Formats: sequence, structure tokens, C-alpha cells
Amino acid sequence: MQHIRTTNAANRLDRLPITTFHKRTILAVAFAYFFEFADINTFAITAPVVREQWGADVNHVAYVTSLSFVGMFIGAVMAGGLADRLGRKRTLTLATLWFTVWSFACVFAWDIWSLGLFRVLTSAGLSAMTVVAVVYISELFPSAKRGKFQAYAIVIGICGTPVTNLIASAVVPMSDWSWRLVYLWGSLGALFLFLVRRLEESPLWLEARGRHEEAEATLARIEDHAVAEHGPLSEPQQPKPKGPVVKPGLGMLKDKKFLYPTILLSVLWITQTIGFFGYSSWAPTLLAAEGVSVEDSIFYVALTTVGAPLGSFLAALVTDRFERKWCLVVFGLVIAASGLLYGLTFTPVLIVVFGFLVNLFERGYTALAYAYAPELYSTEGRSLGTSIAYGLGRLSNAVGPLMIAGVYNGVGYQAVFMVIAGTWTLGALVLAVFGPATRRRRLAAEAAAQSRPRSVTATP
Repeated sequence: MQHIRTTNAANRLDRLPITTFHKRTILAVAFAYFFEFADINTFAITAPVVREQWGADVNHVAYVTSLSFVGMFIGAVMAGGLADRLGRKRTLTLATLWFTVWSFACVFAWDIWSLGLFRVLTSAGLSAMTVVAVVYISELFPSAKRGKFQAYAIVIGICGTPVTNLIASAVVPMSDWSWRLVYLWGSLGALFLFLVRRLEESPLWLEARGRHEEAEATLARIEDHAVAEHGPLSEPQQPKPKGPVVKPGLGMLKDKKFLYPTILLSVLWITQTIGFFGYSSWAPTLLAAEGVSVEDSIFYVALTTVGAPLGSFLAALVTDRFERKWCLVVFGLVIAASGLLYGLTFTPVLIVVFGFLVNLFERGYTALAYAYAPELYSTEGRSLGTSIAYGLGRLSNAVGPLMIAGVYNGVGYQAVFMVIAGTWTLGALVLAVFGPATRRRRLAAEAAAQSRPRSVTATP
């Protein structure tokens, strides 16, 4: 336990208006999100063709998908530690570079197992990038507006899913080898390296690490942007005495203030992961297995994913206006109902309609959860707690695909979607009963910032 001095980073950031700096940051993170979302379902899209070419069956697809989620768990937990040690910005860069390199390697896979190995390594980078980006946005944006801008980043980023699915529906049927172009497309996220140079490190992280001069310099640059664009800034609230804090690391698991939200968020991410990836990873394969042509199954799924960016935009409209906890509960129950109805029909129009609703509300749910999760932690525990909960969610789906394959082979197609609906319902109920509310704190921070007198903040 130790006492630390402060540069008052949280309060200084909270009273800032949105500036070009914030918009540039969101666009850079959204670019990384775009190729993360572009890459995350590439195996699901290409699995029907891979099965035909390499003589793989549904169980082979399940094994590769399961191992990918083990990779996601490893990547998320490692990213949490690295982000605390190396910084949010540097870890975000490394994670993005990692997943794009291994996505490129998938282009040269020679059998189902080599492709599986490359997908595991790709998936580790995908989840690492996600958890660090969530924390990064949470720490750089004013608390009263961070949910909206987190959702805006996903509005842009999530377009990677329908764009990739539409590209895949065009290129996969071209030839026996053209499915490999889907992975080549996913590797273009490496272009993020051209954007990262203009990003700032999180002042909250610098402050928590005791690097107060760097935190002060970073805050001054950010404040200078605000003064230049909006005029004098209001005075920040004075920092409240923090008292002793727990040293970052796994020792924080002994602290109830850290352990409780970690358990709660683990349930949130476990049910979200099994519920969504049970749907998105299996929809093309199961439709094809039920007699729908490979081309039609890919096209139907591509049409449903058009709902994804609209869902993130819906989240942007409600996330800062209403209590995030209850938004998550409502969205989760709507997903459960839509997913169940999806599994009860083979009518093409209804497949697209209910699939569209699943994508609409699930991506809204994800945007809400990305904003909600980091708010339950202090700076010292934010990266680790977010990464553990997110990682456990992804790890849970190591058994999820095997469970889905078992349910499909043992009971049938419709039973798969009953299980998926059940996981969403469970998550919504747990959150409704045990989830903390966060809106009151955000409103208090916003009211305090608006009530302070204005003064020009100059770079020292």
C-alpha cells in the first residue's frame, strides 16, 4: 500500500470540451476497430469453403473456433499486464500490429490445422487490441461523454463486418483459392501505424505510474487544443484524497472493490461471448449444413450484418442519456428474443430480418458494455480488471463451439438458438440484479465541471 501524489488528471480531462484532439483519437481507434471487426469473423465466413476443400467437418470447425478463443483469453490477459507496464498507446500499437501480421499468415495456410494455429495467434492480438482500446478511450474522454464517443468509434469500426462479408460474398466463389483474399484484406489493419504517431499516452496511466512530469506535459498539450478551439477552460475540481491504494497486479484480486466488478463483468462477457459468437461464428456453417447453398448462406449473413453499425449508433444515442446498466439489460433481452426467432425459420426474408435485429442490438450491447466496464474500476485496476473479465469471456467460448456442435448434432438446428437465447437472458438477469449504476457519478462530474469558473490554461 502506498500514497501517491496527483496531477489531477481525471478532473482536468472531465471538464474539457470535445476538440480536434478527441476526434482524431476516435478516428484512429475506429480505424483499428474496423480491421479488428473485419478480421474477427473471417474464419466463420471461409469455413464452409475450407470444409469442402480440405475435407473438414463441423467438429474440425469447432476445434479451430474453440482454440481461437483460448488465444483471445491469453491475448486479453497479457494485454492488461502490458498496458499497465508499457502504457495504453504502446500496447495498442503492438496488439494491432500482432493481429495483422498473423492475419496475413493465414493467406498461406496449407491445411485446417495450420490455419487454426494462425487464427489462434491472430485472435490473441484481436482481443488484446480491444481491451486496450476500451481502456484508452475511457481514460482520455470526459466521463459525461465517453460512452457516446466509445459508441461512435464502434459505429465506424463495426462497418468492417458487413464490408468484409460483402467482399467475401464476392471473392470467395471466384476460384478455389480466392477465399485467401479475405485474410489478406484483414491484414490491412497494419496501416494503423501511420495514425498512432499523433496519439497521446493516457495522462491517467502516466499519473498512476508516478510519471507526473510527462502527465503534466500531456495534459497541457490536450488543454491547449481545447483553449485554442473553445476559449478559456473552467477550473477543474480539486482532487479528493485517495489515501492508500493497492499496487497494480494480481494482488488486487484480494480487494473486494476490484474483485466484485471483475466477477460481475466476467458473467457479462461470458454470456455475451457464447451468445454472440455462438450465433455469428456458426450461422453460415449451420445454414449450409441445413441445405442452404454456401453462396446464399454467406449472402444472407452479409445482409444481416448491415444492422451492426446501426446498433452502435443506437447505443451512441442512449448510452450517456440513460443508465447504461438498464440499457444493457433491455438490449440483452431483445437479442435473446430475436436470436430465438432466427432459429425457428428458414424463410430467407425472416432469416435476414431476425439476423439483422441480432446484429443491431448485439453491437449496441457491445458498445454499451465497452463504456460501462471500465467505469467500475479505479485507474490502477482498470486495465487488469477489464482484461481479466473480457479474457474470461473469450475463454468461455473455448467450450462454446464444442457445445454448439454437440447441441446441433444431438438435438438439432433450432435447439442451438434456444441455447443462445438462454445465455443472453441469463446475462441480462444477472446484470439487472447485481450491476452497479454509474450514471449518477457521470452527471455529478459534468455538473461540477460546468459550475467552476473559467480561466485560461496555458502550457507551462
